[in-house]
Amino acid sequence: MDITAEKMKRCELVTVSGRIDSATAPELEETLLGLIQAGQKNIVVNLRDADYISSAGLKAMLSALMKVRKSIPPGNVVVSEITPDLKESFNLVGFDRLFSFYDQDIQAVGSF
Repeated sequence: MDITAEKMKRCELVTVSGRIDSATAPELEETLLGLIQAGQKNIVVNLRDADYISSAGLKAMLSALMKVRKSIPPGNVVVSEITPDLKESFNLVGFDRLFSFYDQDIQAVGSF
């Protein structure tokens, strides 16, 4: 799994590629929580090149979402360019009601 973070005007764009499983999910969670701890409240996670997401990966995403929503002022974590297979994983556990999904990064970044 590879993770890159790019600072935008109103948010951080985090691009994840490869498999997000129990071995790599802690790295994703550490990256997201590190950005939040550094003061970033709005995060876009691009999953275009992610092949797979396990329950550990979903937990990492949820952990970041809950952390920013509890901050003052509250922030948000949104998902962009998700593949249909990964979107199905989010739908199965009900995360489609927690996260906002965007077809392109520009739409996701513009949502903040």
